[in-house]
Amino acid sequence: MLDEWLVRWQLTLDRVCVPGHRGGVTALVRQADGTPAVLKLGPAEHEAAALRRWNGQGAVLLLKAEPGALLLERLHADIPLRSLAEPKAVLEATSLLRHLWVEPDGEHVFPELAEHLGPLVEEARETAEELLAGQAERLLLHGALDHGHVLAADRAPWLAISPDPVIGERAYDLAWLALDRLETLIGSPGPKGAARRRITRLAEAVEVDPDRLRGWTLYRATATGLRHLGADQDRLGELYLEFASWL
Repeated sequence: MLDEWLVRWQLTLDRVCVPGHRGGVTALVRQADGTPAVLKLGPAEHEAAALRRWNGQGAVLLLKAEPGALLLERLHADIPLRSLAEPKAVLEATSLLRHLWVEPDGEHVFPELAEHLGPLVEEARETAEELLAGQAERLLLHGALDHGHVLAADRAPWLAISPDPVIGERAYDLAWLALDRLETLIGSPGPKGAARRRITRLAEAVEVDPDRLRGWTLYRATATGLRHLGADQDRLGELYLEFASWL
């Protein structure tokens, strides 16, 4: 399949970067004129639509897209935001989110947050339903922005990659950032207090209601923990559920 797309789009392969990523392949390539790019194969309808909407503002630039394949500008894959100390990384990530939170186009393909509700423990489900009932904004969200999904670039200091776009409120997006580097946080002294302080700092950084951020973080931690348990990844699942219990 990779060979077919290389011929179709007149690309030269430098190297396969991420084999098997989310059911596809990511490869470093060069276009016919020698310009470096990234070829990403796999299901990506929503990702392509989100990248078109952002048009390079805060996110990797979409150069070409067809069903099953994306051609992206090449960023510095060896320099993720995770390479920075956590306080600096959080500052850069929250700044980037401000650029990504835009109104969706009138007709769009993105799912609504309500469609993301799955089988959860009762408190997390009730919290999510209450948050949806009181949701005052409908913005295009990245959906999966953490320090590993932000790379250094030439066009801007940092750009986001690999969105899992959804329409909803900013606190939902910020909740995934609150769960980043979870193992480091849980291994720190006084992790429960550190978790609450992280929520407060993130909420203040982009001026969102800390209670709504806490609620969405509870939901996303629980959902992620149950998903890992369902995939027999017990250690990761228990980690997320422990964090959720602190909230």
